Amino acid sequence: MISMQGKVVIVTGGAASIGAAISQKFHQLGATVVIAARSVDAGQAMQDKLGERSLYVQTDITDDEQLRRLVDTTVQQFSRIDVLVNNACGYDDEGSDSDRQTWLNTLNTNAVSPAILGEMVRPHLKESGGNIVNIGSVSGVAPHIGRWTYPVSKAAMIHLNKSQAVEYAQDGIRVNMARLGHIWSDPFEGLTGDNRAHADKVSTPYNLMGRVADAEEVANVVVFLASEQASYVTGAELPVDGGYTAMGPEQHYPLMPLLMEGQGA
Repeated sequence: MISMQGKVVIVTGGAASIGAAISQKFHQLGATVVIAARSVDAGQAMQDKLGERSLYVQTDITDDEQLRRLVDTTVQQFSRIDVLVNNACGYDDEGSDSDRQTWLNTLNTNAVSPAILGEMVRPHLKESGGNIVNIGSVSGVAPHIGRWTYPVSKAAMIHLNKSQAVEYAQDGIRVNMARLGHIWSDPFEGLTGDNRAHADKVSTPYNLMGRVADAEEVANVVVFLASEQASYVTGAELPVDGGYTAMGPEQHYPLMPLLMEGQGA
């Protein structure tokens, strides 16, 4: 049984969608959760929902002063930081038509900000024997037609995950990644008009589970990586993708029978 009793956890983007599920899971397991999010309404609502052992700190992760306030407020209120979950990200992407500002904004949000925040919390994680869990994406390992800035930023985060693990090992800090596939989340809800059945159907050829995942399934993996059960795991990328990255170009449809269908045509 995983326990986070007495741990203090910062979750960026922790008020909505996948981040909300992560915040709730840590809280259920006994942690004090600091919810970092831009939206005051969503952040305060999450704090109200969790109740005791939770704190919302309004945070734009691309603003260094706000990141410092997030770290300082957490330490002032709770005296320690045990886990940082770099979950917040931006999805702005116009594919090959993306202009310079879109490129810079996406890279700044999805790669630079987790690096800056990781360094800010580093001394506190060193003191507590804590760790970082980065939220990655299959987009970082496979190109997607019509999308450029988001996949490139997630590829950068994969390398950041390794760099942090190598650099922070001297401080006893583990760094790992949950690398996500298709998750029922705000983007999927928006694109499908909140049609989960349609999302499952469309996702079927892209994974071995035949559906999109629930956000709680992501949260379960994140808390494992942050827990003592993963004490000898660092620099890892744990796929939470239903087998997406296990499949080759043939996906999970056999090629030979399809070839034989053409006999005698």
